[in-house]
Amino acid sequence: MEKLGKASTGLELKDKIRDMFKSLGLPRLIMIGFLIFLFVVSPIVGADLSRQIGNTLNRFSWNAVIVLAMIPMIHSGCGLNFGLPLGIISGLLGATLSIEMGFTGGLSFIMAMLISTPFALLFGFGYGVLLNKIKGGEMMIATYVGFSSVSFMCMMWLLLPYHNPKMVWGLAGKGLRVTISLEGFYDKFLAGMGEIRINDDLIIPTGALVFFALLSFLMWAFLHTKTGTAMTAVGSNPVFARASGINIDRMRILSVIMSTWLAAIGILVYEQGFGFIQLYTAPFAMTLPAVSAILIGGASVNKASIGNVILGTFLFQGIVTMTPTVMNSVIHTDISEPIRQVVSNGMILYALTRKTEG
Repeated sequence: MEKLGKASTGLELKDKIRDMFKSLGLPRLIMIGFLIFLFVVSPIVGADLSRQIGNTLNRFSWNAVIVLAMIPMIHSGCGLNFGLPLGIISGLLGATLSIEMGFTGGLSFIMAMLISTPFALLFGFGYGVLLNKIKGGEMMIATYVGFSSVSFMCMMWLLLPYHNPKMVWGLAGKGLRVTISLEGFYDKFLAGMGEIRINDDLIIPTGALVFFALLSFLMWAFLHTKTGTAMTAVGSNPVFARASGINIDRMRILSVIMSTWLAAIGILVYEQGFGFIQLYTAPFAMTLPAVSAILIGGASVNKASIGNVILGTFLFQGIVTMTPTVMNSVIHTDISEPIRQVVSNGMILYALTRKTEG
């Protein structure tokens, strides 16, 4: 009997492993294997493994909240949020106004969050109303919303009455610079909070990871509430949701507002890790990597989970970080930027052209 019990336990374990590999799918298994291969090979070719692990963890902590912003709109059936720049612009307004008002240190980060929130709520509401009017073509319209909002703000960054000498152009004394240093403000505010220093190259950004974990838990908890379940029902089966008395338009608007707010918070987290605020056309560079990361993690246009965010962000950022370093160490020539562009755009292309249920 004991042997029979052990055999059945072994079979159950094999079945679980088989189901896990099946749920991941061949493309993701190949990516996971490739990333592990890069980590194994890096010390062999002379790359500093500790530094690369540290860089990967840092880039994960910078980008994870922005990828998390995709979940609400996917659950409500609005699709992938190609209008992410609206939320990013809200965060940039909060960041620049916080500095303009004279806040410094960690308080400037908290104030940036508070100031960006009303902008995110306003922009998200307008964006949600627009998407309700063009049901079925959300992702196409969202792309134009993102492009037009960034182009509009390229003019506004020059025209808005900012006067802080650390942000405006030196000669003219007006118009914001393209890149603004966060030194003295909220540079490394989250990353340096309770950081774990393994060595000089491997520093774990504990605060940023805990902040992402907190937002992920709140998102998971919300999706298990009555409102969150209603939002998921709207995305899964609108006819059933309407028959159940759920206000579909209201749920969709709520999801867009949540996504926009998370994008605003996400860009602030990105900035504190990166150490700079980047304005003008910089928000263009944030949307496709975020969309690709959650798709690579296993999400589809109508289904996503926290696990998809974590896996996709780590895979995308890990491969983008490791591939140029390993290649440079092998061929002893600095072609890191072309390789990074090829790898990142290749993953974006894969993510956007794969089957819906990946």
